Amino acid sequence: MILFRSFLFAIVFYVWSAVYAIALIPVLAAPRTWLLAGMRFWSRSVNILLWVICRIRVEIRGKEHVPSADVLIASKHQTMFDVFVQFGVLKGALFVLKKELMIIPIFGWIALRIGSIVVDRDGQATALRDMVRRAQEQFRLGDRQLVIFPEGTRKTPGAPPDYKPGVAGLYRELGVAVHPVATNAGVHWPARGFLRRPGVVVYEFLEPIPPGLKRAEFMRLLEERIETATNRLLADGL
Repeated sequence: MILFRSFLFAIVFYVWSAVYAIALIPVLAAPRTWLLAGMRFWSRSVNILLWVICRIRVEIRGKEHVPSADVLIASKHQTMFDVFVQFGVLKGALFVLKKELMIIPIFGWIALRIGSIVVDRDGQATALRDMVRRAQEQFRLGDRQLVIFPEGTRKTPGAPPDYKPGVAGLYRELGVAVHPVATNAGVHWPARGFLRRPGVVVYEFLEPIPPGLKRAEFMRLLEERIETATNRLLADGL
């Protein structure tokens, strides 16, 4: 039954997403808020499809920590669904994305239109400076919640953490709070393959880290909060 439901979801999800993306093309010329509203609707529609077809319920915890001001969102990354769900939660979402994702038809256009920052991970120091500069430009426009995945790539649930320095650079240069996010999403929507396992996908917004901490203390606190909460979600076996 899981195999059948997963196969059906894959068909419906990709057809619906392709049709909806094409419908959004004219909105690319509209104000950014219109495009974000369109992406918010799509994100929430995917949640409905997950429940109806796969019996996967999406739960947002820590809503008191969901920001509306200019902040960084540092999220655990286990699946591509981690990107989708943020559109349905945040009012002004934009992302730090690797340049390989820009070749995805229409998605790349949408990502650039909402102000997302494309990073060349081979660029090292130059890439970090460019990322900071572009983030500063976006934050000057206001109402931005910049989502970054501190480990840089998807991790299998339970894998050892590997936090990269980019998030610390943004934290220092932007001077804003960082809202950590934990999840168990990879249990139900694995990074690879199309099986979708029933249960509860949780995204938990944690207590924000205030600006101004030393780099080492910030990185220690960020990893501790995300990994502790994520491990707890995994142990709950939802």
